[in-house]
Amino acid sequence: MQAPLPNGVLGIYETHLPVSDLQRSIAFYRDKVGLTLGAEFPDRGIAFLWAGDKRTGMLGLWSVGTGPLRMTLHFAFRCDKAMILAACDRLSASGITPLGFNGEPVSEPIVHGWMPALAIYFADPDGHSIEFLHVLDDPPDLSFGVGPWSSWLARPA
Repeated sequence: MQAPLPNGVLGIYETHLPVSDLQRSIAFYRDKVGLTLGAEFPDRGIAFLWAGDKRTGMLGLWSVGTGPLRMTLHFAFRCDKAMILAACDRLSASGITPLGFNGEPVSEPIVHGWMPALAIYFADPDGHSIEFLHVLDDPPDLSFGVGPWSSWLARPA
């Protein structure tokens, strides 16, 4: 039997909430709770706030109906880079389909260029969206969007 998947899991990195009024929620979590706005994507109805340093944790706020994987519940484990690079093979060997940002089956992790972060998604037995995530040392690249790890590596220097 293979070792449990959590090898390399360092803690919970992010959680996400569906919200009815994005601007009201940004103001609440920024001004009342004290989180720092990391990025807002008004065209997508989402915002991300840092809970401490960007390597420590993040809160995602999603206007109702805008979440990835048509999520109702989602969270991400903060992981080391090696674990995520091996995750597709390990998940597949365990009978779990590795997924990209939009819920499509993938064979390699993806990168969120705005952070940037290396990630892989999968579903738990109840269909909840689970993510393994590692914040990269590279500078952010908003123009990259979300794409495969191999495309991130192939970007012009």
